[in-house]
Amino acid sequence: MAGLFAALALAPTDREITLYERDPPPPEGGPEAAFEHWARRGVGHLRHSHGFLARLEGLLAKEHPQLLTELTAAGVREISLAQSLPAALRECYRPQPGDEALTCFVSRRTTVELVMRRHVEALPNVTLQTGAFVRAPIFEQRPAGLAAVGLWLEDGGGRREVAADLVIDAGGKASDAIDALADAGVSVPEEDEPCAILYYTRFYRLRPGQAEPRPGAVGATGDLGYLKFGVFRADAGTFSVTLAAPEVEETLRTVIVRPEAYERICELLPGIAAWTDPERAEPITNVLGMGDLTSRWREFAPGGKAAVLSYFPVGDALVRTNPLYGRGCTFAAIEAHLLRDALAETTDPAERLARYSAKVRAALRPYFDDMAAQDRRAAARAINGLNPDYRPSRRGRLAASFAREGIAAAVREDPELMRQALRAFHMLDPPGRWAKRPSALGKAARTWIRRKLTRASPIALAAGPRRGEMFTRLGLSVRADYDRRTWGDT
Repeated sequence: MAGLFAALALAPTDREITLYERDPPPPEGGPEAAFEHWARRGVGHLRHSHGFLARLEGLLAKEHPQLLTELTAAGVREISLAQSLPAALRECYRPQPGDEALTCFVSRRTTVELVMRRHVEALPNVTLQTGAFVRAPIFEQRPAGLAAVGLWLEDGGGRREVAADLVIDAGGKASDAIDALADAGVSVPEEDEPCAILYYTRFYRLRPGQAEPRPGAVGATGDLGYLKFGVFRADAGTFSVTLAAPEVEETLRTVIVRPEAYERICELLPGIAAWTDPERAEPITNVLGMGDLTSRWREFAPGGKAAVLSYFPVGDALVRTNPLYGRGCTFAAIEAHLLRDALAETTDPAERLARYSAKVRAALRPYFDDMAAQDRRAAARAINGLNPDYRPSRRGRLAASFAREGIAAAVREDPELMRQALRAFHMLDPPGRWAKRPSALGKAARTWIRRKLTRASPIALAAGPRRGEMFTRLGLSVRADYDRRTWGDT
């Protein structure tokens, strides 16, 4: 996807662009054939849930309207703000200027990539070569510094060199460029943050005559501490469910991949159960797991000084994010278009990378930092949750209560707060800033006090069972993971 976004962004600049892709092309046919049969060894998460944020929708609408038209013609669905609101807010929602920017699209990843690929292949100055395995960029020392001059490529003709004026690395987390740079004496600073979570996804198809459940009082996404969950609507009557378990929840992870346990968990989550009801939908994939997840920020121009020339990483080769936030495709698209701008602003090789890095840092770093902070808090919460006897401090209980029964509850009740929260989620506004505004804090405080005085049922209880109850229903030991961490295998 990062390579396709780079081609989309740069094709109008009249460069001759070649994309090298290791995997085979999609099978003949449309989205269903792609979902069923497209073999993508290089994309392990191809059939996992994908989020396509409103920021990405807006970028395509502005820069590539024809592509957006082709996506919708293929069945990709656009979802407006009004359509995404919970039932309690739909009656009191009143459209405001700017709400159209909160439109996003939903689809299977295979459908989006298929349509994008065909669109890019049709561009007159773009060539896409499949079955071509890029081993590494080729770097040479030039008077101005170390520069990328081409690629080491393996294809049907064996191993060979390919010359290039610019090398854009969309090779993802498996890119060999960092090792190649290290061999050339260049160290690229990077920050790693473990996501400390694993994902389990299953796709479903609505049965004939059935429709998606209407949004209810309990949302189809939630965080129970020991388990995160969400429904992702897609195209052609399909949707996916993702259950995410912290790494420390080893007992839960051993059973969640089993279809019968997966379905039982979905049945016990009020916001999910209506979707996976066997009378409404049938599963069309196995339970697919995804782990070994690390968020990573690489800095190729530390201190504003380019580490290498004529080499530009995009996508996971540059910034890698926790899939939980659905930002991977959006980050890649933004990076590709920022690269286009940096290349247009100057012809100086070092200045190009410096400007590109600065643009990416300004546009994306706040969202990366916010994500990493949330992941750290979630990991600590998951560890504490293993201990059945754990009791947070009074201050901790108050903070958690205010976040859940104040801020989160107020968002569910107030269209303006929901609007602000969604604008941050969809990367239209800075993350977290909305919740610190006096007006938002005032509404949250009033909601919190009212819920306390009326003894309203806690939101967490509505979202799903506590850990002990879930484990008991699944026939699992509540203490096994805590005892294992405390006493070891003995």
